[in-house]
This record gives sequence, structure tokens and C-alpha cells, in this order.
Amino acid sequence: MDGLIKGLTDVIIGDAGRDGENEARDERSRSSWAQVVTGDQDDGARPPSQWRKQEPNQQVDVGSRPSRRHRETEYGRYEKDERDERQAYNQNEWNRKEQGEENNDGWETVGRKPRRRPQKVHMDNWQGYKKAPSEQEYGDEVETDTSIEPSEEELSDLSQACNRLWQLDFNRLVPGKDYQLDCGEGKRVHQKEDMAEESLFYSLSEDVFRKPTFSRFCALLDNYNPNAGCKEVITTEEKQEQSAFIEEISRTAPIKYLHKYLSLKGIASDNYQDFKRMLTKLWFDLYGRGGTSGSSSAFEHVFVGEIKQRGEEEVTGFHNWLQFYLEEAKGRVDYQGYILPRRRGETPDSETQLLTIQFEWNGVRKAVSSTLVGVSPEFELALYTLCFFVGAEDNYVQLGPYSVNIKCYRFGDKIGSVFPIAEC
Repeated sequence: MDGLIKGLTDVIIGDAGRDGENEARDERSRSSWAQVVTGDQDDGARPPSQWRKQEPNQQVDVGSRPSRRHRETEYGRYEKDERDERQAYNQNEWNRKEQGEENNDGWETVGRKPRRRPQKVHMDNWQGYKKAPSEQEYGDEVETDTSIEPSEEELSDLSQACNRLWQLDFNRLVPGKDYQLDCGEGKRVHQKEDMAEESLFYSLSEDVFRKPTFSRFCALLDNYNPNAGCKEVITTEEKQEQSAFIEEISRTAPIKYLHKYLSLKGIASDNYQDFKRMLTKLWFDLYGRGGTSGSSSAFEHVFVGEIKQRGEEEVTGFHNWLQFYLEEAKGRVDYQGYILPRRRGETPDSETQLLTIQFEWNGVRKAVSSTLVGVSPEFELALYTLCFFVGAEDNYVQLGPYSVNIKCYRFGDKIGSVFPIAEC
């Protein structure tokens, strides 16, 4: 009898132990894909609210909520870009019925969709970007030849100039080879059902993060608190990351073309060092947004994204595909389907390079957002800078096979917001 009792006890304990192991294994399977992608091998889970690295004794000034009149006069222009972006798509209707079955996969958290092919982002060299510019190792300079000189036609036609930038984007990824997307199902802008069963990115080549301009760009993305109205604290190391990024992209064809173009127009200095300082100031200098001075920058808004805290929370900006990939990998982004104007009459596939989507970022919804997929950081920065200095609020241009409106909002001599809208 004692032997029988002992045997039953061993079976019960053994099963319980195995159940515990299975539960732990299941938990690891849910979180490991995000940890692998980010290279985060910490034992403790990082809470979603931990937006940025904190330096010792660093204080973040949330600031007070501005009055209604103050918001309408000083910050009301920032509301306009998001409204116009939604309205641009509201004017177009679907020529197909929504297929709106609820996604009942059982996950409750943002970023609940598992990636199909977990990949590691190589971040080993990112710490080195915090060094002084004189201690950095940069890529080779692109040879300056006649192909980088703007033609007379390009100097008089912004669309031709933007298309030349597209042709000069030698670092642009190859669809189907360097990345594949799972676009899911289409939806209307105000439809809240999740029409995507999987993550947007099906695959992305690991070689992407070995490209110097790509990796330096990604190293900048965690330097900001995306809550609008929170005063930014930029450390010395982060400023050196900014300088290193500008130096790296300044060796590429799109930025050299931009300099030639703006200097011929009398907008930028012929001196390349002065031009690089102008780019740094334009994209990284802080200004007030959401009621607090020093709370935003063009780079943060356009590429990283921000979350409005006034009234109903809303994601603004956030138009960069690399930021989307990394945040989706960390489980902070939940892709919810694509938005396609009716008159295009086509469905985006796994190799598309211009995509209009809807998603949630840490539980906050972005009803409509458009992004150029696979383009290099230097191309995007050159394109938006060119439209800011030479273009208007609406800039209808051709980028390879895509007809695009580069929407550009100014705040004095600063970039308020700039993003692409797919034309029908």
C-alpha cells in the first residue's frame, strides 16, 4: 500500500511539474520573439510604458495642460495634419464589402500577433554611435559625378527632382528579396475591427540592420518620450548619435543631391559642413508641441511618432517603416489592416513599397497612416527636406511607379509634420 501511494504521488507531482514546465515554455514562446528581435535578453519583462532609457537622476517634465485658447492658437495647426490625412482617405470609398469577422485569437495585449519568422536585430555596434563624431567609423563616400548634379528640368520641376532622389536611393530594399509583408484585409478609415490576423512584416533580411545609415537611424528611435507635452531631455550621448547619423547619411547620394539642389537654389550654403549643421538643426532642434517647450522635434514627430494626451488619446506622426517594424517586433504595435483608395483598384501585396494602414501603438489607435516601405533613411530625410524648402503644403510628385502627395506642414522655420499620401 505504501508503495502504491508513493507511486500515485510521484505521478501527480510529475504531471504538475511537467504542466509547470509547459506553462513556462508557453510563456517563453509568447515573449521570446520580441526579445530576440530587440536583442533584449533581460530576465525581467520590460513594461510597455517604459518608453525610453533613463539616465541617473534624470527628470521628465510632463508640463501643465494648456488652456483651450492656447491650444487653438499655438498648437491648433498640428491638429490639422492628422485631420487632413484622415479626410484625404474618407473621400474615397471601398469597391468591396468589408470582411469583418472578429479576431478571436485569445490574445488581449497590444502586439498580440506572433511573428511568423522571428529574427534578431544586430544592435552590438549601436552603443558605439554614442561616441564623439571624431571617434566614429563611417561608410565610404559615394563618388560625386554628373548623376548627382540636378538638371535644369529638375531644378524647375519638384516632381522630377523627387523622382531623381528615388533613383539615387541605392540603399532602398528590394521587395520580395529583402522583405515581405502580410497586408491582411482592407478596411475603411473609421472601421475599428481588426482585419489582419498576422503581423504586417512577414520577413525582413537581417542584412538590413548591417547597413550603416539604417542602423544609425534605428539607434535614434529610443531617444524620445512619445507622450506629447513631455519635455525632452537630450543627453550628450544622444546628441552625438544625432551628429553621427547626419555624418553617415551625408556620404550618400540622396543627401549629396539634396545639397547640390538647395545650394543651386540659394537655400543652403555651398559649404558642406554648414549644410550638415542646417540638417541637424532642422530635424533635431526641439520646439514646443502640446503645451510644453522643448517637447518635440521634426525627427520625433515624423519618424518616431507621438501620442496626444489632450482629450481622447491619438497617435500622430509615426510615418517610418523601420520604426513600425521594431515596435511591432517589441509587441507595442498591433497592425489592423490596410486602407486603399477605391480608384486604385488594386490590393497591396507582400512586395508593396507604398502602404496606407491602420494600427494601434501601445493601445492607442492611428486611424490612418501612410508610409514608404523599404526606402532608406537618407532618402526619406532628403525627400521631406526638399519638399519643405522648395515645395508647398501639397506636393504631387512621382516616386518611381508611385504617384504621391507629400503633405508638408510648417511651424515657422520648423517642420510641423510631413508624410506621403498615395494618390488614386
